[in-house]
Amino acid sequence: MPDLAAPGLATRLALLGGRARRYTPGSDVGLALGVVALLSVLVLPLPTLLLDLGLALSITASVLVLMVALFLQRPLDFTSFPTLLLLTTLLRLSLNVATTRLILSHGNEGPQAAGHVVAAFGGFLMGGDVVIGLILFSILLVVNFMVITKGSGRIAEVAARFSLDAMPGKQMAIDADLSAGLIDEKQARRRRKELEEESGFYGAMDGAAKFVRGDAIAALIITGINILGGLAIGVVRHGMPFGDAAATFTTLTAGDGLVSQIPALLVSTAAGIVVTKGGMEGSADAALMRQLGGNPKPLAMAAGAAGVLALMPGLPTLPFLALAGLAGGGAWLRHKHPPPVADIEPPPPAPGEPPIADALRMDMLRVELGYGLLALAGGDTPRLTDQIKGLRRAIAADMGFVLPPVRIQDNMQLPADTYVIRVKEIEAGRGELRPTMLLAMDPRGGIPALPGEPTKEPAFGLPALWIAQETREQAVFLGCTVVDPPSVLTTHLTEVVRENVAELLSYAETQKLLDELPREQHKLVADLVPAQITVGGVQRVLQMLLAERVSIRDLATILEGIQEACGAPNRAIPAIVAHVRARLARQLSDSHTGAAGYIPLVTLSPEWEAAFAESLSGPPEDRQLAMAPSKLQEFMQRMRTVFEAATAGGETPVLLTSGTIRFHVRAIVERIRPNTPVLAQAEIFPRARIRTVGTI
Repeated sequence: MPDLAAPGLATRLALLGGRARRYTPGSDVGLALGVVALLSVLVLPLPTLLLDLGLALSITASVLVLMVALFLQRPLDFTSFPTLLLLTTLLRLSLNVATTRLILSHGNEGPQAAGHVVAAFGGFLMGGDVVIGLILFSILLVVNFMVITKGSGRIAEVAARFSLDAMPGKQMAIDADLSAGLIDEKQARRRRKELEEESGFYGAMDGAAKFVRGDAIAALIITGINILGGLAIGVVRHGMPFGDAAATFTTLTAGDGLVSQIPALLVSTAAGIVVTKGGMEGSADAALMRQLGGNPKPLAMAAGAAGVLALMPGLPTLPFLALAGLAGGGAWLRHKHPPPVADIEPPPPAPGEPPIADALRMDMLRVELGYGLLALAGGDTPRLTDQIKGLRRAIAADMGFVLPPVRIQDNMQLPADTYVIRVKEIEAGRGELRPTMLLAMDPRGGIPALPGEPTKEPAFGLPALWIAQETREQAVFLGCTVVDPPSVLTTHLTEVVRENVAELLSYAETQKLLDELPREQHKLVADLVPAQITVGGVQRVLQMLLAERVSIRDLATILEGIQEACGAPNRAIPAIVAHVRARLARQLSDSHTGAAGYIPLVTLSPEWEAAFAESLSGPPEDRQLAMAPSKLQEFMQRMRTVFEAATAGGETPVLLTSGTIRFHVRAIVERIRPNTPVLAQAEIFPRARIRTVGTI
């Protein structure tokens, strides 16, 4: 006996097993070989044993397809059905050609010439009567071709057309739900995929129905060829009497027709069940029983009708009476034990107050519209929802995390043309729009010299003018910036988001950012969290970066900086943020480099540097600024003067301080000039060009 544990033999057996699995029916190679075998049957002669096996496979496969169709939960669970329909049709046609070859070449040898399956159908199902067999075959052909196939083909055609026509509306509904925050990005992708599968499935079913129709026509033609060709061969070539030749070849032909038409009828019925299922939920048996027997009144009416027919003279009493008893018993049982309301129809919304738990839900971002602005988020061209999707995409690319969904809802308590932007249920912005007008702004300042309604641009408070649509070309000719109402609201929303972006980064979003890092960064996250810092600590660092509009897109570098800072004695969050900002020096310098190619700087004088350093008190991990109010007022006044002079010169300067006091200086600057960046000296990239435009 060989040693099966030997490594060489075990490896060879594993390789042989792997190769063998490639040729099984569920593999790609197995499917290709099966299709090639079906096509080869059209050309090569087939022994009767293999022919019987193929016919048995055709009948069994058709029963399997019918059972799968009956127990489907929804049509999209059987997306391979169009391909399966083609393969089963090809199988039946190949077997038809093989049986035709045997009937014409060996039909004179007796009823077993085309195999036992054809002989059994020709003898047992026809009862030995050729005429009955031909009539039965013709009826099956008409039922399959004229009733089932034609009806299911028409349903598939209409379903495909309606599915394609409804796709834009369904796509817009998905986008609207996503923008309103009713679903997340993952659910939206799943619903879009289901929509594509539905459209492709019904389109494929529309084409696949033609296979069954062509199969029925081919069966009719093949039957005629077998009968006429068999008579000619039997009488002319084999010298058989006309009666014997007609009986032999017609019996074989009718048996062959029945063998092919019964599987075709089963598959056609399965196709009809799949395309007629439509929006029906659950398997067909459960849905039919629920819908036919869910109400006792129709059952009682059917029982009464059957009872009346049982009493009519000339009609058999027993069958109708039995059916009346069954229907009446079912009605009585359903009346005594009614089904749950959910089994018959969706439950109506319960009257009264909503659940208390609904009051705890909070929208991270919400836009409330007055009734006069509802057209901006609906109708045929919902510009607002499209622009909000673009805003979320821009924030993701610019700041490095996906903005929470923005919910849009109406608020009848607002004036008609007013909107409110809320962050965590708190109002963060408000403005007015004129839905049928355009907002014109003069880049040089002041109100444009045009007829219209003076106003202020809600995002930045600039003077502007609401003008009519017809005045657009005139405003553009005068050099004005012209914006439509949805863009005005989106611009305001963008500024609100940028001002509150740190609050929108929740613990869950932080965990999601860590989970979605590339695979090569997972080891860094595992070493860092939670051994050196918690997810909440990482969230706080990221929030402090976002609060100063620093992009967290380079999350790997940020985590590396956090890991380095956690090894220092001072592990306070401000100290960690300072170290991370130094690691991001290239990014910070690039973001503040102006069009001239340098960073305009306003520096602190040594006296102010010393004043701030001396005013810090407390332990190193929790330093606090304790400067006299008069001194702070003097600093803020001098800062305003220097920055206004630099701005008048066309510069957008950055305040430069030492790393020790940067955090505390930023806390003061944020109150008077929130958009002014404050950088430490270590945060200026060594190769960045700088230029001092002022000193405090």
